[in-house]
Amino acid sequence: MRRADRLFLIINALRGRRTALRARQLAETLGVSLRTVYRDVADLQLSGVPIEGEAGVGYVLRKGSDIPPLMFTADELESLVVGTRFVRAFAGAKLAEGAQTALMKIEAVLPPELRERSARTRIYAPIWRDEHKLAFAARIDRLHAAIEARQVLQLAYRDEAGSVSTREVEPLCLAFWGGKWTLGTWCRLRLDFRNFRPDRIDEFAETGELFDEADGRNLDAYLLAMRGYYAGME
Repeated sequence: MRRADRLFLIINALRGRRTALRARQLAETLGVSLRTVYRDVADLQLSGVPIEGEAGVGYVLRKGSDIPPLMFTADELESLVVGTRFVRAFAGAKLAEGAQTALMKIEAVLPPELRERSARTRIYAPIWRDEHKLAFAARIDRLHAAIEARQVLQLAYRDEAGSVSTREVEPLCLAFWGGKWTLGTWCRLRLDFRNFRPDRIDEFAETGELFDEADGRNLDAYLLAMRGYYAGME
């Protein structure tokens, strides 16, 4: 079980209880050691979750507390709202829809003062999507799906000078550079990592071939190579 899921379950196990819940009961329910329960509860207390009690006695939520499944400060919530706005403005339609529905779920369990704060943030990423931008968003969705499926792609790519070449690539990631997207790949023509701007891809197709991320040509290796490349430009 992931630690985040375990912390979520601890909070929900304590919600609405009138009597203390012993750490041993939590440990048996979660299938972890007592030490793990003690550590998790201590971390929740340090992060601001109003859990009262101690090891050997048991734990309860402080009387009058209304703890949603996720706890956010006002600044953390504003960051989520702003992030959602940027995703809606610049990402594909699938990611944009997912970000918006996730934020709606979060706001549904927030206390009123934080919900109002989320509506007051003054950082915007306006959404003005004409037909061209809608088509580009659909392209980002397709590229994202190919990355997830590890689908080899064939690109007809136009470089800065306007020359067109055909490339067969293994797509590894999409990166947004504050105005332009790039598709990070392993290029089978150059036998090296290459970045391609989606707005310069004239057309692309899924070949039907799947690839495995082998050592030296996977996402970790790509990120390491890009870090070295851009460090050398400074």
